[in-house]
Amino acid sequence: MPCIQIKTSVSIAPEQENNIKSRLGKAIEVIPGKSENWLMVTLSGDEHVWFKGSNKPAAFVDVSVYGREDARAFNALTAEICDILNDELNIPADRIYVKYSATAHWGWNGGNF
Repeated sequence: MPCIQIKTSVSIAPEQENNIKSRLGKAIEVIPGKSENWLMVTLSGDEHVWFKGSNKPAAFVDVSVYGREDARAFNALTAEICDILNDELNIPADRIYVKYSATAHWGWNGGNF
């Protein structure tokens, strides 16, 4: 039950949305037990994002997962996310923040796991 939410100052075309969604679906597999089958992705472009005092292209990525933290997997996913956003939206890795949250409580379909 992962969810990846992306807010960026860059406009996102429909083709880019699809590419990002598909690539994140593969990238999430670096976290053991996670797959695109349960991945939720939200993309929000044209946001007012200021980073390092500048409004140059930037992104904030919030990754939430059900289960325990896995520092090695999270590190690998950060690299994948930065590559994806650089390739698809031309956002340099040093203008991307990625935040991780792992939780033991996750609701779906009227109940909790």
